[in-house]
Amino acid sequence: MTTGRTLAGAATALTATVAVHIALVAFGNITDFGTNQEFVRHVLAMDTTFEDPDLMWRAITDRTLQDAVYVAVIVWETVAALVLLAATALWLRALARRSGYGPARRLTTAGLVMLLLLFGLGFLAIGGEWFAMWQSTKWNGLQAATRNVLLAGLTLLLVQLPSPQWHGRDIH
Repeated sequence: MTTGRTLAGAATALTATVAVHIALVAFGNITDFGTNQEFVRHVLAMDTTFEDPDLMWRAITDRTLQDAVYVAVIVWETVAALVLLAATALWLRALARRSGYGPARRLTTAGLVMLLLLFGLGFLAIGGEWFAMWQSTKWNGLQAATRNVLLAGLTLLLVQLPSPQWHGRDIH
């Protein structure tokens, strides 16, 4: 395998890994709806934080709104999983042809950015800081969000590495 094909192979493997991971996350949230529904409710309600009066005005206690946020997270995860599964198929096709990596790179980038927005912006920034999730010992998803940001971010970096192969020139 040439150096260029190794890069494309790694991009394929990592894209598939992220796709399967987020598909399983979404599947778990759909089939075990109540577990993470409680997580989202507690984070948004801020009821397991230090309950600092200067921050508690941020809390969202309306259960309908909490559940709407949770459903939106599941939909976002599901769409990201579908995008990344489609990207994996494009990577496999491009590997077989030894060319045409552009569509796979673009679709992978879109799916990975979706995950970075969800877990970086949504969980780390908004959940962690705005809703003070970092203060909760029981309902704190910062470690899981960080793992997702790390996996998506590293994959995005690999996919964005400059390579002549991406433009149809294989490296020997």
